[in-house]
Amino acid sequence: MNFHEIRFPVAMSLGSSGGPERRTEIVTLANGFEERNSPWAQSRRRYDAGTGMRSLDDLAVLIGFFEARHGQLYGFRWKDWADFKSCLPSAATGPLDQVIGIGDGQTRAFMLSKSYRSGDAVYVRRIAKPVAGTVRVALGGDEVVAEVDHLAGVVHFEVAPPPDAVVSAGFEFDVPVRFATDRIEASAAGFNAGAIPSVPVIEVRLP
Repeated sequence: MNFHEIRFPVAMSLGSSGGPERRTEIVTLANGFEERNSPWAQSRRRYDAGTGMRSLDDLAVLIGFFEARHGQLYGFRWKDWADFKSCLPSAATGPLDQVIGIGDGQTRAFMLSKSYRSGDAVYVRRIAKPVAGTVRVALGGDEVVAEVDHLAGVVHFEVAPPPDAVVSAGFEFDVPVRFATDRIEASAAGFNAGAIPSVPVIEVRLP
């Protein structure tokens, strides 16, 4: 897959806008009732990189980053400041933050994930791009050392966790994205007048 393991400048993503997107198909019946269905099992995030720019220097950095990615061709990492931790943004990550699997005595690899809960409903999101050096892992409630693939978001154990052992992890993570356009339209005069270009960014699904 065409992906560069580089993060979009965090100072610029801090001021950006965006978040998760869902796709829902709604059919209104003759009696006024609705049937709703979603072809997407996973949400997809969209952002606008242009809203994070505060100066012409920021614009120059954006153009350089855009050119190095060849527009939409190469994906990259994006820090979503509203959702970048396995815990609340104001809290410190810990090895018990998220349950990522249950041992069966055979499985040695576990994919990082984050659960979103509201009432009885739970949505589990795959985390494919953890930030290096931030992943902490626990087995049965005790923190342990495990190998982490930061390019795929997978935790590897030398010895498979025993049956019913809870595997948990805490981490920071990025969103794999690409530019959603092959051109940037901006002018120095317009920027000084407060006209900030729109530079859409969209999450990419990884195999």
